Amino acid sequence: MATSTLAPRTAAPPDRAKPAVGDPTNRRPRRRHITSKSIWTFLFVLPMLVIFTLFAWWPIVQSLGLSLQQTNFITSEWVGFENFSRVLADPLLPVATGNTVQFTLLSVLIGFPVPLLFAILIAELRRARGFASVLAYLPVIVPPVVAVLLWKALYNPSGDGVFNTILGSVGLGPFAWLNDGDLVIPAIVVQATWASFGTATIIYLAALMSVQSELYEAAEIDGAGIRRRIWHVTLPQLRGVILTMLLLQLIGVFQIFTEPYIMTGGGPENRSVTILMLIYRYAFVSGDYGRATALSVLLAVVLALFSVLFLLTTRRWSRS
Repeated sequence: MATSTLAPRTAAPPDRAKPAVGDPTNRRPRRRHITSKSIWTFLFVLPMLVIFTLFAWWPIVQSLGLSLQQTNFITSEWVGFENFSRVLADPLLPVATGNTVQFTLLSVLIGFPVPLLFAILIAELRRARGFASVLAYLPVIVPPVVAVLLWKALYNPSGDGVFNTILGSVGLGPFAWLNDGDLVIPAIVVQATWASFGTATIIYLAALMSVQSELYEAAEIDGAGIRRRIWHVTLPQLRGVILTMLLLQLIGVFQIFTEPYIMTGGGPENRSVTILMLIYRYAFVSGDYGRATALSVLLAVVLALFSVLFLLTTRRWSRS
């Protein structure tokens, strides 16, 4: 009986399961190809990046070195952190900081709601919306120095001043306005609000135009009046824009300079001197550019930390 000489069968290798189409293991690494479109985009943006670096970031880097020097731009001497110590030891710094904070708080209380209310009122208009927008933006067209000088004349402390004449007709005044330490900051805040609220009004108005009209129609069907529509529809839809504008206004007012410099020069008795005016005095009155730069760096650091804290605090509310 013949034996079988067939070779033993080898076990076939198990079939590897093919990954499903949606399996993450089936994804192949994508290769990024540099296309001509990407090159042209980079070339288009490159001049802007160069200009921004030269005129924005490079001066910031230079200021960091300048704050560690005692210099008049002719001779320089490295003094380390001595400039920062001299700035913090200046008795006028707490006064300027307090005045700046007062400017900021009054600007938020007086100047922040005004453009929002104007934008809401203009949005409610049907026919004269364009004309009202032009009227709201007109103060922005006036050059800042001209606007400040105009309001300085209106604040004439004599009985013949425009504001004192108007208030005198109802038995009030006359008021010293810019010569009164208690009135000087509110008076300047009113002028600054008048000069700048037009830009914020246009921004808010543009944001209002993007709100879906169906929301207002649904609110009207439910019997909501104008106040309820503003509170439950308008403000929630604008909360992101409102927070951004609030942050920009806080940063801008903290750097107020033109209005108090032209109107009062920091008086009376330094009651309206601000941090930027103190920087100006260090640099162009005392000729101490190192100390002026040190105070500028401190201000930039404080504003940067405040901005980060503000964004972290309001991030959840802005997205809800």
